[in-house]
Amino acid sequence: MEIKSYQNQAELFVKEYLLSDSVIPYTSVICGICACMMVYDLTQLFCNVYFKSYPSLSKIKQIEWCNRSISTFHAIFIATMSLYFVFWSELYSDHQYADLVTFQSSALSTFTLGVSVGYFLADLGMIIWFYPFLGGMEYVLHHLLSLAAVAYSMLTGEGQLYTFMVLISETTTPGVNLRWYLDTAGMKTSKAYLINGVVMFVAWLVARILLFGYLFYHIYLHYDQVKQVNTYGRLLIFIVPVVLSVMNLTWFGKIIKGMRKTLAKRQ
Repeated sequence: MEIKSYQNQAELFVKEYLLSDSVIPYTSVICGICACMMVYDLTQLFCNVYFKSYPSLSKIKQIEWCNRSISTFHAIFIATMSLYFVFWSELYSDHQYADLVTFQSSALSTFTLGVSVGYFLADLGMIIWFYPFLGGMEYVLHHLLSLAAVAYSMLTGEGQLYTFMVLISETTTPGVNLRWYLDTAGMKTSKAYLINGVVMFVAWLVARILLFGYLFYHIYLHYDQVKQVNTYGRLLIFIVPVVLSVMNLTWFGKIIKGMRKTLAKRQ
């Protein structure tokens, strides 16, 4: 009976405090930061035990190794949730609710965005602290834009659909990180490296090129609703995807060049 009583109290605490509408943004951001710290520490512990080459890496390489595990964890989480909200959930359906699609949100969608804000804060902090070893100015710009858009959407509930559409692009992150891991482990000439490159090319084309085209088409179809978002929100809805699209096309060009070099070496 005591166990059941403690369980009921815990459930009440989570429902009434941690997941109440007023504190969800703050709770979720803290959860995101704590999750990043936990993944970093667990990766460090796991790699020291099971990867013989890890201890021989330089200190900055070890930090980047663990940092990339954080971004992989976040990518899997946010891409899964984004795909659910955009394609399977009825939350942003034009016919499900009376509210405009640009103003629809829920406790779960807000919590999910908060976890992502926590990640971007933690990762941006690491990038700046170890600058430029974990990424140059383009990574700082990418994270600042993402942080501004995701945080605004989380706090106001506006434009969450388009935020999740953009966050689907995180599906490419595990492939990018795996490519770095294989390169660092001296497996650049392996078959796994080649397969990863092909998969990354397809994923990038779908998630960061074609999907962004669909996003702009959706904005065009719902422009009368987008106009009702305040000025700052409209700027984020338009500016962030445009800037990220330019960056995605630039990086896509580098992926194509890398694939050509890899294929040329194997002939």
